Amino acid sequence: MKEFKKLLQFADGYKLMYLLGMISIIISQVFNTIGPLIISNTIDSIVGNKPITSNFFQLLVNVIGGREFLAANLWIMGIIIVLNTGLRGVFLYLKNTLSSKSSENIAMRIRNKLYDHIQRLPYEYHVKADTGELIQKCTSDVETIRKFLAIQLVEVAGSLFMLFFILYIMLTLNKTMVLISFILVPFIFSFAFIFFKRVQRDFEKADESEAKLSTTLQENLTGIRVVKAFAREKYEMDKFKLRNTDYRNKVNKLIINLAMYWSISDFFSIIQVALVVILGSYFVILDKMSLGTLIAFVSYVNMMIWPIRQMGRTLTDMGKATVSIKRIDEILVEPIEILKVTGETPKINGNIEFNSVSFSYDDGIPVLKGISFSVKAGETIAIIGSTGSGKSSLVHLLPRLYEYDSGSIKIDGMELNTIDKYWIRKNVGLVLQEPFLYAKTIKENIKLSDPSMADERVFEAAKIASIHDDIISFENQYETLVGERGVSLSGGQKQRMAIARTIINECPIVIFDDSLSAVDTETDLAIRKSLNSRKNKATTIIISHRISTVSEADKILVMDKGKIVQSGTHDELINEEGLYKRIYTIQSSFEEDVEFE
Repeated sequence: MKEFKKLLQFADGYKLMYLLGMISIIISQVFNTIGPLIISNTIDSIVGNKPITSNFFQLLVNVIGGREFLAANLWIMGIIIVLNTGLRGVFLYLKNTLSSKSSENIAMRIRNKLYDHIQRLPYEYHVKADTGELIQKCTSDVETIRKFLAIQLVEVAGSLFMLFFILYIMLTLNKTMVLISFILVPFIFSFAFIFFKRVQRDFEKADESEAKLSTTLQENLTGIRVVKAFAREKYEMDKFKLRNTDYRNKVNKLIINLAMYWSISDFFSIIQVALVVILGSYFVILDKMSLGTLIAFVSYVNMMIWPIRQMGRTLTDMGKATVSIKRIDEILVEPIEILKVTGETPKINGNIEFNSVSFSYDDGIPVLKGISFSVKAGETIAIIGSTGSGKSSLVHLLPRLYEYDSGSIKIDGMELNTIDKYWIRKNVGLVLQEPFLYAKTIKENIKLSDPSMADERVFEAAKIASIHDDIISFENQYETLVGERGVSLSGGQKQRMAIARTIINECPIVIFDDSLSAVDTETDLAIRKSLNSRKNKATTIIISHRISTVSEADKILVMDKGKIVQSGTHDELINEEGLYKRIYTIQSSFEEDVEFE
């Protein structure tokens, strides 16, 4: 199957180990198949007086000391049977060890490949991706493949060999009994195949339901503070119960199907064995077959029926593995973002020029329409406008999180899309409105981009971001653990830590995407003054809804419906009719009302 061919790319270096596991199970099946042959010939030719028909057994008897010696010392045959069973156990151990080690290593490679690929997928993919489903594919689906490789696939080799080997031995014993022994085998196999087709569809539905359940759990745990704040616990519990019930129902359907399969296959397997026992006993009474041969056939039919019955489970797990491989491949076929293509890594000073830039997302609806403006190195430009006007979309073009559709964006005279993404992102610092902090210490979060940087740089960045005084007030200061997603910090503290984490890299271009919204106006002013007083002042772009934040910028751009509708300094804009003056008037009136109260 083409799905399993894709697994070969992860098996390099472990193919020989896996092959040795298959050889081990084949050898173990040889010893397993020889066992009934030894018992049969012992009953017929050592205890009884029938001639030895097996060349292998004749050789064994001659080596040990002959029929008369063995007849007087039957315990020797018992030891041989025990040794045969012991050798089978040794090779089964080797099979389990080799197949488990190789499958674990293959699964590790798949997980590493998935994680590496997910890290390299573009920003646009992650904006739309379902986090719960990604987690499901990286955990449950990989585990399904690992189990199939470790248990089922390697058993197929042993089962097929055993079936053909048993068939060969049975044909040498009694051809008529072979036909009797295979009467119901085609039916049992067909039933297993039909069952596989049915369960494969049901498993896919159960897998999708589990992904939805994981997503619900992940969203709830991530947004638990919102749930608590709005007293939505009952709603969330009801939603989870609904998802959980749906998953339970789909798994129950799978369990019922499995129960039906095993019970029906048990019934026909018992009938098959009963036919061999009844008709074989009749042949023994008529002296058309020896008792030892009957015992061998009963043993071989039981050996043969088991892998055929197991075929249902094997095919079921193959169906699960096939679905899992497809789901994993859905991630791996997504084109990754190539960060280093052109080799263009110019020195960036911070001159920016937009010329008739237009941009739209996948839906084709224009978000930015003919944007044109320029910023000189070291200047501060502010962008203000209504929600949905395209402010964030505009600044996301600079670090090439998205690619513009038309027009031109130049950095120091060089077209933006000719500069390597990796290089441009190292030189464009972006502080988002909703900062993400890792469950590490404050120091580790601030110097995330380079853990080896000196602590003095961390302290300096924290001072510029006006977070240093807060940090030293904590019991463990810079070694304080912030908790998952920075839960132990206030919104303003998290934003200031994110600012410190960005400015510590001393990027020539720094973008604040409404990342000062959670701090008070006094702290906002202190941060901006610190930024302006830095050596090698960076080109700064500030998105804000506060007039007080944008008022001191060298240039202010006012956006509405994807266009720049006004531009100029604060003094220029408040003296002309337009959106900026209306925002200024509303905010000024609100501040006067607050002061009056």
